[in-house]
Amino acid sequence: MKVNREIRAHKVRVIGSDGSQIGVLSLPEALSMAEAEGLDLVEISSGSVPPVCKIINFGKFRYDQTKREKENKKAQHQVKVKEIKFKPNTDDHDLATKSAHARDFLSKGNKVKLTCTFRGREMAHPEIGEKLMQKFIADLEDIAVIESPLKMFGRMLNAVIAPGVKKKKETSSNKLPQTQDLAKSSEATGE
Repeated sequence: MKVNREIRAHKVRVIGSDGSQIGVLSLPEALSMAEAEGLDLVEISSGSVPPVCKIINFGKFRYDQTKREKENKKAQHQVKVKEIKFKPNTDDHDLATKSAHARDFLSKGNKVKLTCTFRGREMAHPEIGEKLMQKFIADLEDIAVIESPLKMFGRMLNAVIAPGVKKKKETSSNKLPQTQDLAKSSEATGE
């Protein structure tokens, strides 16, 4: 944004400090009008012909603008990827604990990367780790969707799940109550 003497146009459309349209003035006239009020002439829209300038307190304007940007930044939720690691021989209880942690991460809006690491002879039977991962994903199926399916990278089996509910389950569960409501309404009317 250009302020006061940085503005290079010969004529500018001026908006007063109260928001009223003053009209098209020469740059020196607009600058003297702003100085008379003790404020700054700020170029709001440089793309229009003539450029639109507003008479405002530039310091206060910048302060309010940075304050708004900070508020907007606070309101944003950045999605993080949390990682849960296990091995093919992880016990059911440990898997349930890790599933509870994953459920917590997903409820907060974060994605979860699942990693199953194979060591030594475990590489001979990767299907055991795959079954374990599928069981883990099935436990979280009610609150998560698979974003990246199971992939083997060297000695690690990875998958990424994201928060969200599958659409098919919602639509099928919504259809049932509607048909029951229609049956009840037809019984009430005697049809």
